Amino acid sequence: MSGTKRWLALFLVTTGLLGLGARRCWALEVKRSVLDNGAVLLVSEQHQLPMVTVSIAFDAGSRRDPSGKAGLASLTAASLAEGTRQLSASQLNQKIDFMGSSLSVMAGRDYASADCVSLTRYFHDTLGLLASVLTEPALHDEDILRKKAEHIAALRAAEEQPGYVARRTFAKLLFGNGPYGHLARGDIDSVEKLTPEDVRDFYQKYYRAGSAVIAVVGDVKADEVAGELNRALAKIKGKVEPQAAPEPPKVAPGAHVTAIDRNVTQANIQLGFGGIARSNPDYYPLQVMNYILGGGGFASRLVKVVRAKQGLAYSVSSSVDAGKFEGAFDVVLQTKNATANQAIKLVLGQLREIQAQAVSQADLNSAKKFLIGSFPLKIDRQGSIASFLIQVELYGLGLDYAERYPKLIDAVTVAEVQRVAKRYLHPDSYILVAVANQKEAALDLPAETAGGGKDDGGTAHASH
Repeated sequence: MSGTKRWLALFLVTTGLLGLGARRCWALEVKRSVLDNGAVLLVSEQHQLPMVTVSIAFDAGSRRDPSGKAGLASLTAASLAEGTRQLSASQLNQKIDFMGSSLSVMAGRDYASADCVSLTRYFHDTLGLLASVLTEPALHDEDILRKKAEHIAALRAAEEQPGYVARRTFAKLLFGNGPYGHLARGDIDSVEKLTPEDVRDFYQKYYRAGSAVIAVVGDVKADEVAGELNRALAKIKGKVEPQAAPEPPKVAPGAHVTAIDRNVTQANIQLGFGGIARSNPDYYPLQVMNYILGGGGFASRLVKVVRAKQGLAYSVSSSVDAGKFEGAFDVVLQTKNATANQAIKLVLGQLREIQAQAVSQADLNSAKKFLIGSFPLKIDRQGSIASFLIQVELYGLGLDYAERYPKLIDAVTVAEVQRVAKRYLHPDSYILVAVANQKEAALDLPAETAGGGKDDGGTAHASH
């Protein structure tokens, strides 16, 4: 077992000043090692509180869902916490509750996460229960079918939410049958077809320690944790085969509109196109550009123009969704049905404006100041530190990332903001999903094809 120590410098920017010279820092010591089973272990000893947080990321996210089985990763994760070979779900929960600990397994888009939090005095027992869930899950038919029924019920409830319908439809239209073409929970039709055997097969294939990253933060000793994890996770050796990157999403010229008719008082609209992967070095200038455009809350242009000045939107924001593979850049807004066309045209106008006109130095400084200054707040608790360490390892950011991040943001220039706006924003080639009262909305955007009000959005076209 090899190990290295690095100091992650976390910078707190003093208010009123932007430059890197106006900072003070504190350091977070992290020890990195590789366990006998191949898992990468990151440990941050913090003895201020008698608590420990463990997070284990497996290459078992929803991007691994087989074709026609969307939601399998999510159902598998939910089923793992339904007891072990020795303990029923009820007995497992009783033990966890008795110690005041927490234990969960859930699947996101890129990875599945198994987590536990406990007092130091109960750390070894809690970790033992988490290890049992991962190495010796019961996965009984009746438990899986019960979780499947709960899963379907949650999906039926979600289908009543216009925002969820817009997100689900947008993902399908932009990414097609690729790894990101469905939300993590899947859809009702696909989940209904899943079987207990599907769940057990997915577990056996993807819950392999050799492709896992483990973060432990709290009142522990790194060497002792490594030895304990070597013993506890010895049964799930092996690696997951790397997943081939899909073709980047591409949208043909024109406005590709899918109109979904719902009896709602406000239209829920999602507009966007392909974005970048997290490994893209343009991630940092894009973060700055997005903050100015629509990611900066009330400081952003979209809020100032669409909401504050024109009074057309209840909410409006933009986001850079960068994952292991290329994600999306999108704008989400809610507006009255009658003002949908006007609001959409204002959004498109702001996309074009940030491409055509350089942002002001004042706007650039404000964006960088916020992004640098708020960064330490993302890692102010054990859970957020564990999540941060997982991301650092999974996306290859390097253990010096916290030190480099302020420099990467501070180096962004006015010219770079305009460059990435021109390269990654596509106001003339986009997918738009509008869940609205279509009679009142009466969308009249210049689309190649306009949707006919069906939930499947079958009339919008995107090439992949």
